[in-house]
Amino acid sequence: MADSDASASSGEGFDRVSFLELRNSQLAEAIKRVESERHYMEAEILRLQREVKRLKTELDRLRYPPLIVGSVRDVLTDGRVVVKSSTGPDFVVNSAETVEHEKITVGSRVALNKQTLAVMGVLPASLDPLVAASEIVDKPSVTYADIGGLTDQVREIREAVEYPLLRSDLYKRVGVDPPKGVLLIGSPGTGKTMIAKAVAHHTHATFVRLVGSELVQKYIGEGARLVRELFQLAREKAPTIIFIDEVDSIGAKRLEVATSGDREVQRTLMQLLAEMDGFEPLSNVKIIAATNRPDILDEALLRPGRFDRIIEVPVPNYLGRVEIFKIHSHGMALKEAIDFESLANRCEGATGADIRAICTEAGMWAIREERETVSVVDFERAVEKVIGEEELHKESVTMFA
Repeated sequence: MADSDASASSGEGFDRVSFLELRNSQLAEAIKRVESERHYMEAEILRLQREVKRLKTELDRLRYPPLIVGSVRDVLTDGRVVVKSSTGPDFVVNSAETVEHEKITVGSRVALNKQTLAVMGVLPASLDPLVAASEIVDKPSVTYADIGGLTDQVREIREAVEYPLLRSDLYKRVGVDPPKGVLLIGSPGTGKTMIAKAVAHHTHATFVRLVGSELVQKYIGEGARLVRELFQLAREKAPTIIFIDEVDSIGAKRLEVATSGDREVQRTLMQLLAEMDGFEPLSNVKIIAATNRPDILDEALLRPGRFDRIIEVPVPNYLGRVEIFKIHSHGMALKEAIDFESLANRCEGATGADIRAICTEAGMWAIREERETVSVVDFERAVEKVIGEEELHKESVTMFA
């Protein structure tokens, strides 16, 4: 009986110990869970505090009064600044302590307080979107090998534009200054723009392209400002090639009797003349211009010192037409050997653009008949269509002239 009581007591003691150990382990797990939740909540509180601080900063920034854009006219010896705001006359103002005074120079764009007109910051120089977008980032795929029948013209433009940028030491050893600008003249479709693309492809210079008509603006002084910013961009990104297509739209002869629009175009032309041969050297900036109306260009634009080299791009001769036919048909799926000499004979007076249109039209005949190769008959029909339409166009122009 006593033995059974002792066994029961020892069993109860063992159960109590097991219960306490289980309870302790549960409490330890609960403590760990609470600690983990506490760390998470502290991290979440810090995150929310940072978010509240960010939102307050953003709210204060949005509540900040708008600033006026102005330009610095002069910097006085006592630290004050003469500014011209976009809304009124010149003012003598102070600058904020946060602004670095070394950055405030004559001509700088600054942000002004709306009420006191104090200088609150120096703004970066801006370029007109038209000028900024004129920079060609992706180089054209046209190479010198894609230009047929213009060997002399390609050699001249390489000497005037490419060599001064890539091999300037040659000109220094000879002791001559390279040409500043090249003017390409010729009939439409002879390859003037194509030559400029090839130069852009073969040089590592920045290529800036603009059409002359884009420099003609509505308001007084806007066209001259665009020209000034265009050359400013070119100098910043030198070596640079500026290509102005259809330059006759701003370079026409100045007349005594002119409308207000004509006078604005003349102001743009005068700014172009000053930039090409002014006090600021162009150094590594080369200018290429193209026109099919050289007879109406102003004499000041054609004199040496501005366009030093005038290159005439003629209509291709017989050998040139054969070469252009071979270039444009190189990638075509030809069914048989094509007699390009015979085709060239039939295309007397055709330009490079006409020959390219003939090759395209020959391919269209094959596509129209659902064939995968181009035959001699396709080329013959293309010549009849393109050259026939060209002759009809010339007759209509002569009739209405």
